[in-house]
Amino acid sequence: MFASQLVLVAALVSSASAALTVLTPNTDTWWVAQSENVFSWSCTDSPSQTFTVLIGNQDIKILTQPQAVIAIQNNADCSKAITQQQANFTAASGYFLQLANPLNQTDVFAQSEPFEVRPLGAAYPATTSAASPNTASGSASGSAASAAATQPGNNGAASLKVSAAALVGMAAGFAFLA
Repeated sequence: MFASQLVLVAALVSSASAALTVLTPNTDTWWVAQSENVFSWSCTDSPSQTFTVLIGNQDIKILTQPQAVIAIQNNADCSKAITQQQANFTAASGYFLQLANPLNQTDVFAQSEPFEVRPLGAAYPATTSAASPNTASGSASGSAASAAATQPGNNGAASLKVSAAALVGMAAGFAFLA
């Protein structure tokens, strides 16, 4: 029984830590055509340390198939600016990003929600502190009167990273309960 519980815990941890998620852009944010745009992802452990970034559109009149905008992207970066040259797309809705295997682009690790590309000159989405759950501020005495920390590009998505020691501890706990 102990071994089966350990296998179950290991399977849950590996599946939870292997998921990539595109955080932005999404249905609430957009890109601006022919402008620098940023995309972000969950940057958890993934099936690969690198991936290819593709952009596609649900309307084949806009894009007949997803096109690579970044050939090889390091997963650990968590966000990336897409240059004006890379973002030379027609203003339209129905775009999506795919994070795919660099050696086989049909092996898609994650896909964004549909998003819009607005015309050149359009305003970017407004950001507020309420939309940035990783913003913190506080006060302290001594030489540091106040402190503030912000992690841009991270939309508050949690990642699950479990060490071998934690797995051993969980297994020992299950053994104790059995």
